[in-house]
Amino acid sequence: LFLAVCAVGIGGTFQYGYNVSIINAPTQHIHKFLNETWSSRYHKELNPDLLTFLWSVIASIFSLGGLCGALIGGSMAIRLGRKGALLMNNIIAILASILMGISFPTGLFELLIAGRFLIGINSGVGLCVQPLYIGEFAPKHLRGGLAMGTSIFLTGGILTGQIIGLRELLGGEKHWPLLLSSSCIPAVAQLLFLPWFPESPRYLLIDRGDELSCAKALKRFHGSSEYRREMEDIQRECFALDGEKPRKPWQLFTDPAVRWQLITVIVMTMGQQLSGINAIYFYATYVFEQAGIVAEKIPYVTLGTGVCECLTALSCGLLIDYVGRRCLIIGGYLLMTLWCTVLTFSLTYQELYSWVPYMSMMCVFAFILSFGLGPGGITNTLTAELFVQSSRPAAYMIAGTVSWISFFTVGMLFPFIVNGLKQYCFVVFLLECFFVAAFIFLIIPETKNKSFLEIKKEFNKLNFGRNA
Repeated sequence: LFLAVCAVGIGGTFQYGYNVSIINAPTQHIHKFLNETWSSRYHKELNPDLLTFLWSVIASIFSLGGLCGALIGGSMAIRLGRKGALLMNNIIAILASILMGISFPTGLFELLIAGRFLIGINSGVGLCVQPLYIGEFAPKHLRGGLAMGTSIFLTGGILTGQIIGLRELLGGEKHWPLLLSSSCIPAVAQLLFLPWFPESPRYLLIDRGDELSCAKALKRFHGSSEYRREMEDIQRECFALDGEKPRKPWQLFTDPAVRWQLITVIVMTMGQQLSGINAIYFYATYVFEQAGIVAEKIPYVTLGTGVCECLTALSCGLLIDYVGRRCLIIGGYLLMTLWCTVLTFSLTYQELYSWVPYMSMMCVFAFILSFGLGPGGITNTLTAELFVQSSRPAAYMIAGTVSWISFFTVGMLFPFIVNGLKQYCFVVFLLECFFVAAFIFLIIPETKNKSFLEIKKEFNKLNFGRNA
């Protein structure tokens, strides 16, 4: 099971974290490349406004690709299987890496834009299919911990990108095309390792009706002596679904039996993106400067934020099956509310006392730790648990679409929010964190050690009231 999570993660959410992270390091070098390419092509200087626009396209086209990936990820998982969809997804990553790698020697910045779009598609598909696959092959008592592999590999990708992007490694002027094309390495690794593992047992039995292959897959994943209990659980779900085919996303919106599950996933996904984590990273450089850290050293201090996220994802993975989902995610959001409050005050009175900048610095790390301990990891885990087999791929398509639209919206609106409200932007985020914590407390039942059918029965009480 552990090796399967590693094989799935390296080409899945690792790619998302890695490609979000590596684009920051070569910003100045890409600006220079755009200027030089434009001058040699049109024999005139590139307008500063057009330069800003081109850079914005290169940075944000990743989100558009991610949205497209989320829209097709569920369909790929149904047609090709969970494992097949991930393997096919690596072809997109390799093509994207080639386009980004040759953009500099060919002098075609359009290839860089196309490559960023394709790697966005790869990330969107990975974010959709990886938690779907892990959630379906994990045994009930380990499902939370194994599903946290999604978050662990995502944060691991961010940290790896921060390290590889240092100017001493591939973040220098000569090596930035290699940095952007290095996404092919995790893709090739997954193509080598993932074929050794079986397809999702639930997919094999419920979607394909192949009981023999399902039993073989369960034996590989759970061992010859332990697989029967999981087999019975899958058979019960198969019987309850009574041959129901995988559903389309729009069918979920009209089905009262999944009404509150869908509302929950949308609220949690939007809450994760709009929680203020992007604002924290935006303000991190300013906070570190105010604490007296030299500008040249800030990239190394920023590595500390990546280490924080990795450590909390690992901690969450160890705790989730003992403490439960509700406790961790509600606690995470409430702690984020607290740190937003403290950070608003410390940024307001930053220059009043010499110790205040250090409090701001503490808040940055505390907020990242709180995010990783709850919302950062458990949101994807719960999306897998709230739906039965026929609805799960469509639910991930909806969750992915909401996530990428929220991600893009935050990227577009965030600079205006910061310019308008300054440090008081965190008041908006603390209200949002408190609202999501209250919603989860009131609506979501604990899903620890429960089968997908048992969780569905819990939500039937909400969806149908007395008629449940």
